[in-house]
Amino acid sequence: CQNFIAELNAMPGKKFRLPTNAEWEYAARGGKRRNGFKYSGSSSIDKVAWYYGNSCDDCVHAPIHPVKQKQANELGIYDMSGNVREWCQDWYGSYSSSAQVNPTGPSSGSDRVSRGGCSDYYATHCRVSYRRPSTLSAAHDYFGLRLAL
Repeated sequence: CQNFIAELNAMPGKKFRLPTNAEWEYAARGGKRRNGFKYSGSSSIDKVAWYYGNSCDDCVHAPIHPVKQKQANELGIYDMSGNVREWCQDWYGSYSSSAQVNPTGPSSGSDRVSRGGCSDYYATHCRVSYRRPSTLSAAHDYFGLRLAL
């Protein structure tokens, strides 16, 4: 995904990047319009996400679904819970215990943060609060990215 972003940024115009973990979570929670939902846009996962419980009845690997088939969150953003895991710019690790605005996590590491769960994962992995480490060599069809400006 970094190579893709570099190709986009080689073209004239806007400059793209992956969102930080904090930016991703802020958007998933609905920004200033947040309603305290467990998932991005609802506390009922079936309304907003494709996950292991509703993605397919009897399959070995759940399919990735087209965007906008589920309800959007408070900001009008679709599929931040379930369907595909999304890469974040941050390295995975502990955050400082002091108050911070838009924290970025550790300055280095071996794993990046991924968020959102996916169609192969259980509902608990699709919560807006759930983050997990993902190795840089992870290249599965259930990974995706969301661009930030």
